[in-house]
Amino acid sequence: MIKDNQVHLNRAHVIVDGLLVAGSYTLSYYLKFESVFADKRPVVGRLSTSVYFSALYFLVPCYLMLYYMVQLYTSRRALRLWDEFVDIVQANVMGVIGFLVVLYIINQPYFSRSMIAIFFATNIVLTTIAHWLLRKFLRFIRAKGYNIKHILLVGYSRAAEAYISRILENPQWGYTVAGVLDDYVPIGTSYHGIKVVGKIDELGNYISHNNYDEITITLPLDDYDRLEFLVAECEKSGIHTKFIPDYSSLFPSNPYTEDVQGIPVINIRYVPLTNSFNKMAKRTVDIIGSLFAIILFSPIMLVSAVLIKLTSDGPVIYKQERVGLNGVPFMMYKFRTMKVQTEAEEKKGWTTKGDPRVTKVGAFLRKTSIDEMPQFFNIFIGQMSLVGPRPERPQFVEKFKEQIPRYMVKHQVRPGLTGWAQINGYRGDTSIRKRIDYDIYYIENWSMTFDFKILLGTIRHGFVNKNAY
Repeated sequence: MIKDNQVHLNRAHVIVDGLLVAGSYTLSYYLKFESVFADKRPVVGRLSTSVYFSALYFLVPCYLMLYYMVQLYTSRRALRLWDEFVDIVQANVMGVIGFLVVLYIINQPYFSRSMIAIFFATNIVLTTIAHWLLRKFLRFIRAKGYNIKHILLVGYSRAAEAYISRILENPQWGYTVAGVLDDYVPIGTSYHGIKVVGKIDELGNYISHNNYDEITITLPLDDYDRLEFLVAECEKSGIHTKFIPDYSSLFPSNPYTEDVQGIPVINIRYVPLTNSFNKMAKRTVDIIGSLFAIILFSPIMLVSAVLIKLTSDGPVIYKQERVGLNGVPFMMYKFRTMKVQTEAEEKKGWTTKGDPRVTKVGAFLRKTSIDEMPQFFNIFIGQMSLVGPRPERPQFVEKFKEQIPRYMVKHQVRPGLTGWAQINGYRGDTSIRKRIDYDIYYIENWSMTFDFKILLGTIRHGFVNKNAY
C-alpha cells in the first residue's frame, strides 16, 4: 500500500533536481572555462570562480520553484515522458530568461552568456534523463508488485468503464482496481476482468476490512443524490477520495467555474480563445511563425513544385473549399498530390490507403506532410492558424454536425495546420469521433504552452505519419 508515499517521492525529486541544477551549472562552467575546448586566454573583465558559483545560492531555489510552477512535483503517474520533457524545457526557458534579466538589472556584462547557454542545454538533458530513469525504476518495482495503488470504485457507470479502460491500457501507472460497488448491476458482473463485488451501502464495511489507497466515486447521473453521503463516508475513513463525473459528454474536460455570491456556476463551454488578449497573442505567433516557415521551407516547396509539374499534368497548387472560423468557408491551399479530377470525383470521400488517384510524387508529399506546406500562406493571411482543429469540407461538416455531438464546437477557433488530434495519430482515414474529442479538448484547454507542446509534438510525430495516404 502507498498512502502518502507520494510526499516522500516528491521530496526525493526536489533533492535530486536541486543536485542536477548545481551539477549542470558546474559542468557548464568546466566546459566553458576549464575543459580542453575552453579558450584560456586572459580576458579583460573576466569574473572569478567564486562569483560564478555564488550564483548557485539563488539559481537552485529559483529553478526548484519553476519546476514546482510547471507541476513537476505533482503525481506524474498518468503523464507521458514527452509531456514531462515539455514542462522541463518550459521551466528552463523561464529560468534562463530570468537569469539574463537579473544580469541586466544588476548591470553585469561580464557574466558569460555562452556558459548560460551551455547550462540551459545541459540541465534540460540531465534532468530529462534523470526523470526517465526514475520512470524506469518505478515501472520496474511496480512490475514486482510494489508502489501499487489499490482503488475501489463506487458506482457502475460510463465513467467507471472509461476509467477502468484507461487503467488497464496503462499498467505503468501502477493502479489496481480492486472492484466496483453498485446497487443495480448484479454482483459478479465483470468489465474487462474488474468485477462488481458488493452494494454501495456496504462501502463502510469494505473500507474497514480492506486497506485501499483510494476510493473513486463513479456514480451514474441518476444516483447523484447519494454523493454527499458517500463523500462524507470516505473522508471519515481518511482515505484519499476522487470523483469522476458521469457527464463528460456535456461538460468540458476543464470546466470554467465562476462564483456568484457563494454559488459555484459551471459554464458548459469555456473557450480561452474568445479572450481578446489570447486571440491577439496567438495571431501574432501565427504571423511570425508562418513567415519564418515560408522562408525556411521555400527550397523544399520550390523542389516539390518542380517535381509535381514534371511528373503529372495539372496545376501545382490544389485549392479546396474548407470550413473555417465561425463556419465561414475559405479556400485551403495544398500541393496537388492526385491526378486532376472532376468536381464530382473529388466529392467521393477521403483518400484511403493505396488510392489510385494519388500520384507517385504525391504519395511521398503526403507521407512527409510536405503537401501541407502551402497552408503557411493561409496562416499568414489569417484563414488558418499554426495549431488548431483540421478544417473539413462543407459536405462533411453538414453530415457530421448531425451525427457527432459537439462537432460544431471546433469552428469556434481558427483551423490549424497541425493539432492535438494529429500528433496523437488521428489524421487521414481515422475515427472522426476520436478526432473531435481531441479537438474539443484542445479548444477548452488552449494556452500558448499547449500550442508550443503541440508544435514540438509535430516535429516529433507529425512530419511522417502512417495514416497519411
